[in-house]
Amino acid sequence: MKTFAQLYEALDATTSTNAKVEAMAAYFQVARPEDAVWALFFLTGRRLKRLLPNRSLDSWTVALTGLPHWLIGECYDAVGDFAETISLLVESGTAAPTPELPLAEWIVRLQSLPELDEAAQFQQVSRWWRELPRRELFLLNKLVTGELRVGVSDTLVVRALAQATGLPAASLSHRLMGSWEADGAFFRQLVSPDTTPDELSRPYPFCLASPLDRPLEALGAPEEWQVEWKWDGIRGQLLHRSQEIFLWSRGEELITPRFPEVVAAARGLPDGTVLDGEVLAYENDSPLPFSRLQRRIGRQKLTPQILAEAPVVFMAYDLLEEAGEDLRALRLSQRRARLQRLVEGGAPQLRLSPVVPPGPWAQLEPLRAGSRERNVEGFILKRLDSPYGTGRKKGDWWKWKVDPFSIDAVLVYAQPGSGRRASLFTDYTFAVWSGEELLPIAKAYSGLSDVEIAELDRWVRAHTRERFGPVRAVEPVQVFELHFEALARSSRHKSGIALRFPRISRWRTDKPAAEADTLANLELLLDRYGAADAP
Repeated sequence: MKTFAQLYEALDATTSTNAKVEAMAAYFQVARPEDAVWALFFLTGRRLKRLLPNRSLDSWTVALTGLPHWLIGECYDAVGDFAETISLLVESGTAAPTPELPLAEWIVRLQSLPELDEAAQFQQVSRWWRELPRRELFLLNKLVTGELRVGVSDTLVVRALAQATGLPAASLSHRLMGSWEADGAFFRQLVSPDTTPDELSRPYPFCLASPLDRPLEALGAPEEWQVEWKWDGIRGQLLHRSQEIFLWSRGEELITPRFPEVVAAARGLPDGTVLDGEVLAYENDSPLPFSRLQRRIGRQKLTPQILAEAPVVFMAYDLLEEAGEDLRALRLSQRRARLQRLVEGGAPQLRLSPVVPPGPWAQLEPLRAGSRERNVEGFILKRLDSPYGTGRKKGDWWKWKVDPFSIDAVLVYAQPGSGRRASLFTDYTFAVWSGEELLPIAKAYSGLSDVEIAELDRWVRAHTRERFGPVRAVEPVQVFELHFEALARSSRHKSGIALRFPRISRWRTDKPAAEADTLANLELLLDRYGAADAP
C-alpha cells in the first residue's frame, strides 16, 4: 500500500511521460505479482465499485472532527475532491500505526466493508483514518469512494511493463485486452514469455483513426488511399478460434450473447480467423439508425420481436488473423484482398465493408454531404500500405466525419461538476422555445474553455432565480450553440426528442434568447434525419 501510494503521488506530481513510465517500471520491477496486478487494474482505468455511501463518510467525518456538515461542504467546494477533503480534515497518524500491509491485502479488507453493519464500518474505517499517514489515507479514501483515477494512458502502462519485463509491448497489449481477473496468477501469465491458453479468447488492440485535420490534397495521391464509409454501429472484433466464437466491443466488453445471428454467421469462417469491423442494425441492404441497435443492447432478454425490430450484420473491414497467423504487419491492401476472398459469398449477416471507387479527391465532398441519407457518419481514409497498428497512430488512418447538427439553445439550469470542477457550475441544461415556453432539450458539460467556465460560474451565482438542491435555475438569457450527432424520438424526455452526444460549440453572446431555436425546428430535423424511436 505504501509503495503504491508513493507511485500514485509520483505520477500525480509530473506531466512528463518519460518520468511516468520510469516510475511505473520501477514499481513493477519490485512489486509482488499479487500487488502489481491491482496496481495494473487501477492504472488501466478500472475501478472498484463504490464500497461505502458518501453520506456515511460525511457523517463519520463530522463525528471524528467535530465540524458541522455545512463547513465540511464548504471545504469540499474549495478542495474539489471528497477523498482529499477527508484526508485533510481528519487527524491522521494519531493512533499507533497499522502494520505494513501489501496492497492486495488492503483490497481484501476494503471489499469486506459492505458485509459489515454501519457501526462496524465506522469502527473499522475511523481506525484506519487515525492510523494511516496522510498520503496512504488519501489513497485509501480514493479506493473506498471508487474515485481513484490515475493520469496515465494504457499505452504508457504497457511501455512501463515492457521496460520492466523485457517483453514486447505488442504482446503485452494483446494479453491485456478483454476481461481479466486481478490476481497474481494473471499477472504471472501476463509477464510470462510463453503463450498462455486464455490468449485464444483475447482480441487484438484496436487500430484507431484520427480526426482529419488537413486538406485532402495534403494526403498525397488519392490512389494511395482506401476510402470507406464510417459506419455508425458498435466497433468490434469477431474471433473464431479453437471452434469457439468471441465478439468483443472496442470497449473490451464481450458482447457475443447479444448478437446470435453474427455468431451463427461466424461459424462459417475458418478456424483461426479474427475480423475487425462494425456491428450494424441493417435491413434491406442499408444501415439503420443507431437507435435501432440500442433496442437490442438495452434488453436483458432477446425476444423474437426484438430480433426482428433490430436485425444486425457484422460489416467486416479488416482481417487481423487468418489460419492462426497474425496479419497485422501486412499492408492494408494485402489484408483487404485476403478479407475479400474470405467473406464474399458467405452468410448474409457477415458482409464486406464496401470501398468508394478511387478517383479525384474532389469527388468525395458531395458524397460525404449525403452521409446522413445513408445513415453513415462520413468517411474513413486508410493508407493502402499501412499496417494494423495499436491505438491512434496519426497519419495512416483518418476519420472525416460529416459536420454535426447545430442548434442555438438557452441556458436554464446549472449545477456543480465533479473532481477539480466540484466548486464550479459546469454542468448545464439547455432549452428551446415551445410556443412561449422554454422546454429543456439537452444537458452538456464540455466545450467551454477554463476562462469561459469561470466567467459563466460567476454569472450563474449572480443570476440564480431558484435553487433545487445543488441545481440552480438561472435567468433564461444566455444562448449557446450546441452540436450533436443525431436525434431521435424519446418518450423519456419531456420534449419528446433525445439528442446524441450534445456538447457546447460556443457561447452566443451576440444572440438574444428570443432568437434561440424552437422545438418546431428540431421536429423538422427529426422528420428528415431522425430515428423513429430512442430507448
